[in-house]
Amino acid sequence: MAHPFARGLLAFAALGLSGCAAFSPDSGMTTVADLTSRTINKDVAFVRTAEGAAAVNDGVRRLLSRTLSADAAVQVALLNNKGLQAAYNELALAETDLVEQSLPPNPVFSVSRIAGDGASEVERQVVGDILALATLPFRSDIARDRFRQAQLRAALATLRLAADVRRAHVRAVAANEMVVLLTDAKSTAESTAQLAVKLGETGSINKLDQAREQVFYAETTADLATARQAATSTRERLARLMGLWDDGLDFRLPNALPPLPRRPSALPSIETDAVAHRIDLQIARLELTALAKSLNLTEATRFVTLLDLAGISRRTQDPEGAPFRERGFDVQFQIPIFDGGEVRVRQATETYNLAFNRLTERAVNVRSEARDAYRAYRSSYDIASHYQREILPLRKIITEEMQLRFSSMQVDIFALLTEARQRLASLRGAIDARQRFFLAQSELQTAVNGGALAGGTDNSTTIAAAAPADGGH
Repeated sequence: MAHPFARGLLAFAALGLSGCAAFSPDSGMTTVADLTSRTINKDVAFVRTAEGAAAVNDGVRRLLSRTLSADAAVQVALLNNKGLQAAYNELALAETDLVEQSLPPNPVFSVSRIAGDGASEVERQVVGDILALATLPFRSDIARDRFRQAQLRAALATLRLAADVRRAHVRAVAANEMVVLLTDAKSTAESTAQLAVKLGETGSINKLDQAREQVFYAETTADLATARQAATSTRERLARLMGLWDDGLDFRLPNALPPLPRRPSALPSIETDAVAHRIDLQIARLELTALAKSLNLTEATRFVTLLDLAGISRRTQDPEGAPFRERGFDVQFQIPIFDGGEVRVRQATETYNLAFNRLTERAVNVRSEARDAYRAYRSSYDIASHYQREILPLRKIITEEMQLRFSSMQVDIFALLTEARQRLASLRGAIDARQRFFLAQSELQTAVNGGALAGGTDNSTTIAAAAPADGGH
């Protein structure tokens, strides 16, 4: 028959089981999917079965069968990138920590027998960690906050990948557009250089003009080689982000970047939106909440670092063979003579203050990033639209007028070629300006919703690293 204390210990543990967390069917992915859908209107999938992998492969093949837009490239990456799947695996592992922290400690049952000098003794012992049972609600609450953080980190990884893919797509398409432009320019420059050589042989032009045409052809050839290498590298980066290999590498990209929107977006409350929606700030807020709870837990347990209560049932047989039973209990605890818990309380307090200051710093930086991203967005729109409305139309007029004057023999071929070089420079500037605008547009979305700003850092991981892993007890 079990000892009364052991029965009480088991009853206490059973009571704790009523508040235990259970594994969710989707490992916490509902929150990630909702945030992704609400923020960038894209689907995510946590591939865990062969059927799920087949469905994802079918979806990716359908998307790759058409010319790949930026939105389609983002969707392919969210379904096919294995690094993102690894982030979702980390979320599933975080759920196992949640379930583990919500379970009461297992009681330990031991049996020992000692014999000698004709006497024997059998001892049965049930040991339970009373402190772990007493702090179970606190630990479970903290573990839920940690799991919520893990969900937000998975969502943040999703948004970061989407932002990286969008930027890579813009750069890849702009690089292809530049290759097409420079290919045409090289063909024209080659014809001009050959003409200059023939005219030089007849003495129609001097060596200086001949060298100018030849060096333009040489420089255009070098620029084209550089542009082709850039196009290859940006395409490979896009393929890596989408997780493509073998047959998937022959995807088609648009021939040119899309036209500019009719008008730029007006975002008068961008700072407020950024502070409210940035996922990295939400993670930091949850970290601060968890640290506050850890501090309360430290205060509650500062004088007790180890308390094991053992129920004992001992059966002894004397030398004459008459058995008798002994019952009792054994209490073990540390006496706080040298350290009464002040060190741990101070550590928890300073850790909380550290996280609070980091959160405040991050909030200030987020507001600044949002303002800067919007200014860059507006200025890049103004520059790109200036090329579209003013510079390129004027260049077109000049080219047409130069061709008319050349036809009427008012200007020579070299004046026409000089204008062609200037028009090429304007066309290259226009492509670069549109690329900068679409990159700035992506940066603006990232600054408001979260993700990875180009060249920026995220302090949320630093804040998380400052937190005690065990909740401060």
